[in-house]
Amino acid sequence: MKLLKILLEQEKILVPRRIKEREKHLARATQQKIQQYIKDGSKGDLDLKGTPITSLPDNLESVGGSLNLYQSKITSLPDNLRSVGGDLNLFNTPITSLPDNLEVEEHLVLARTPIEYLPDNLKVKGRISLSYSAIKSLPDNFKYVGGNLNLQFTPIKSLPDNLKVEGSLWLQYSTIESLPSSLEVEGNLYVYNTPLAKKYTDEEIRNLADIGGKIYR
Repeated sequence: MKLLKILLEQEKILVPRRIKEREKHLARATQQKIQQYIKDGSKGDLDLKGTPITSLPDNLESVGGSLNLYQSKITSLPDNLRSVGGDLNLFNTPITSLPDNLEVEEHLVLARTPIEYLPDNLKVKGRISLSYSAIKSLPDNFKYVGGNLNLQFTPIKSLPDNLKVEGSLWLQYSTIESLPSSLEVEGNLYVYNTPLAKKYTDEEIRNLADIGGKIYR
């Protein structure tokens, strides 16, 4: 029994050490993969999902395809990163900010992140998912979303003027209180369990903004 206890205590020490060593090895291999990707001209997709890296190198200025950082440990993107030619997937990461002047050709996924604000000059041509994030507001000059805009389960209270959403706008279980009169939504509007839905009728909401589809409350 005494020997077994000693072995178990040793295992408690060795297992975390092995995990850390594996993570260090994977982080080094991932950085080598990124540098090779840059050396090859930054063409195609860059898949880094589930990796232990916390940052990307400064010489990564563009990604030709999609950049997948799904459930990685990334905390920031390089200031020099200017464009992502496909999706930018940051689902369930500790990311807190995006670089200035970033352009995303397809979809931006920031669901389940602690991010609170987006940069003023961010451009996204596809849908944007910020559900279950800490987002508090969108930039005043944020004018266009090429697909759905998902803000459900967020602390957001208002939207910027002159915003156009080509898909549906998901606001359920958020703290949204009002809509700008210049808002255009081509798809449906989801507002159930929000202060907005409690304050206004469907007709009043349609008088507040231009809603092309149905209103779900």
